[in-house]
Amino acid sequence: MTKRMIVGLTGASGSTYALTLMRVLTALDWQVELVMSPTGEKVLTYETGIERAAFPEGVQIHENTNLFSALASGSYRTHGMVVIPCSMNTLGLMATGTGDHLLARAAQVTLKERRPLVVVPREMPYNIIHLENMLRLARAGATIMPASPGFYHRPQEIQDLINHVVGRVLDQFGIEHALFQRWSGL
Repeated sequence: MTKRMIVGLTGASGSTYALTLMRVLTALDWQVELVMSPTGEKVLTYETGIERAAFPEGVQIHENTNLFSALASGSYRTHGMVVIPCSMNTLGLMATGTGDHLLARAAQVTLKERRPLVVVPREMPYNIIHLENMLRLARAGATIMPASPGFYHRPQEIQDLINHVVGRVLDQFGIEHALFQRWSGL
């Protein structure tokens, strides 16, 4: 099977996490199946200055309005999906199984096919609705991984913190990387 990963990019701040994830995956010869919310694409450009034309080779963009995309079908085989960063709006759509756009549909397909779904919420603080939606997704099989980097690897730059979060996401899929120094004890 081709190494394929769906990456969902929403309108929460932190699009550099998605960009780093895509760069790492494509460098490891993974096909990235990218679906962005309209606000996600705007935030990406605002925060990074990068537009869709500048994505790494190996990134296939699926339009969020295209429910005929391969990502909307369980017969299209992928290794799973990461929604990074995940807005509370998209989290709510995924948690309730609703939405008329591809990003939420791809997450629903990922769950129904029992493939890994990793959700990286980036907003804070959480209210009770956010927490209940996270719990609902976790009960359905998703892994909730707030963008909370560790500091035991003694980060020197912001990219070190980003790499820690992205590396921990890759760990959920068993993908080997060297994005941060692992804890080895004292």
